[in-house]
Amino acid sequence: MTEPEITPDLLLRGYAMGIFPMSDGRDDPEIHWVDPRLRGILPLDGFRLSRSLTRTIRSGRFRVTTDKAFDAVVTACADREETWISRRIQSLYLQLHAQGFAHSTEVWQDDELVGGVYGVTLGAAFFGESMFSRVTDASKLALAYTVHRLRAGGFRLFDTQFLTPHLASLGGREILRAEYHDRLTDALRHKASFDPVGYSPSAGAVSAGAGAAGKTQDSTQTS
Repeated sequence: MTEPEITPDLLLRGYAMGIFPMSDGRDDPEIHWVDPRLRGILPLDGFRLSRSLTRTIRSGRFRVTTDKAFDAVVTACADREETWISRRIQSLYLQLHAQGFAHSTEVWQDDELVGGVYGVTLGAAFFGESMFSRVTDASKLALAYTVHRLRAGGFRLFDTQFLTPHLASLGGREILRAEYHDRLTDALRHKASFDPVGYSPSAGAVSAGAGAAGKTQDSTQTS
């Protein structure tokens, strides 16, 4: 029996069911659906910000934008020896972005893209897919601004798929599959906006609203 062609609509239905896509390499034509027993989440009211990152945010050395370079962020996240982001999956994300279901946060130093994070939105759930960093703290900065934006937009769930040491240091934790599905069901019942009306974060607001101080580590992606 031939499997149905994976389309952006089918991808969204998969996320709504609690599963997400992965491939075995950049040129892998196959897409596998994953539903881990332990699911990583980043509580939106528990993001931990180190004092050094707070200083970085307030220093003004970086410029943060959203949805200005989505394709470049995905490409940078996939640019490593081993990646689950195949070209086919990237194409699907680009289509979701064009439809308003996928978003990116970009970090710039002068005119160079040095960090970012991207994910899929559905209801009041944000499915964080991957992030990258080319300079110290760039991916952490992208996460801090993303969390602040999600809180302002009414989101209830930040799904990181898996828990890495990097995410754990920022407040991420693991929950059982059943609890994740309960949280997802609740989030899908609500509406949220990645670009809420009148939202314009300042460095001070982000650093003050992201959470308490804690140690952080470098990493290159959320899962």
